Amino acid sequence: MGQSAGSSGTARYFAELLRRFRKSRGLTQAQLGELVHVSDSYVSAIETCERIPSPEFIAAADEALEADGLLALATEHLAHDRYPAFFKDFAKLEADALSVSSYSTHMLNGLLQTEDYARAVISSRFPPLEDDEVERLVEARLARQTLFFRKPVALFSFVIEESVLRRRFGTRDAMHELLDHILRCATLRNVVAQVVSSGRGEHAGADGAMTLVETPEHKHLAYLEAQERSLLVSDPDEVARYSQRYAMIRTQALGIEESAALITQLAGET
Repeated sequence: MGQSAGSSGTARYFAELLRRFRKSRGLTQAQLGELVHVSDSYVSAIETCERIPSPEFIAAADEALEADGLLALATEHLAHDRYPAFFKDFAKLEADALSVSSYSTHMLNGLLQTEDYARAVISSRFPPLEDDEVERLVEARLARQTLFFRKPVALFSFVIEESVLRRRFGTRDAMHELLDHILRCATLRNVVAQVVSSGRGEHAGADGAMTLVETPEHKHLAYLEAQERSLLVSDPDEVARYSQRYAMIRTQALGIEESAALITQLAGET
C-alpha cells in the first residue's frame, strides 16, 4: 500500500496518540471515520503508519476526539513526511524561505503545477508507484502552493525552458489548464515567470536545472535534484556561482511580457 510512513517518528507518535484518544472515547475506527467523514480503512492506515494523515483529517479528528489541540500540533511536522525522502529537507527550507528562484529544464517546478499535470508527472515514474502513493505525492505537491500567499510574503522567480511547456504530461486539456495556471500565478505581485525560448541556442543553462533559496537569516543556498537524489549546496563560493549563472539565464530568457505572450500562444496551440 504505497510508501509507509513507519520510518517517521512523528507519524508513529501521532498514530499512537490518535489511537489512545480514540479508545479513551470508546470509539472504533469505523465510528471515528463516520465522525470525520473518512473510511475505517483510512483510520486504520493512519494508526498503522501506512498513510500520512491530511491536515483536514488531523483538524477534524482533533475536534471529534476533543484533543484540545494536541493532535493538531503534529500538522506542520507531518506535512513534511508526505514528501519523498530526498525532498524533505528542502521542503522545510522552501516553506520558510524569503525567496525562491527556480530554473526548470525538463519538468515544471512543483510550485506551478496543476493537479492533473502533477498526477501525470508522478504517474509516469518507473518502476510505477501504487495509486495511493501517487495521490499522496500529488496532495503534498499541491499543498506547497500555499507559499504564494504566505505571510510574510515570499518572492518567487521561475525561469522555464520552452520545451518544458511543450512537453505534454496528461491530456491536451490538462496542458491547456497548466498554461493558464502559470499565467494566473504570474499575475501575483510576488511571482515572476520567464521563458527561455527554444530559438535561444547557446545560453548559461547548459548545466541543468537549479533552485536557489534565501533563508530568513539571509543565508543563500542552492538545491539540485535528479533521479530521486538531491544535493543542498551551502558553500558561499559555490552558491555564488549558481547565483551568477541564474542571473545570466534570466537575462537570456524572454522578458516578463514576452514570456506571457509566448505562454498564451502555446495555450492557444494546445
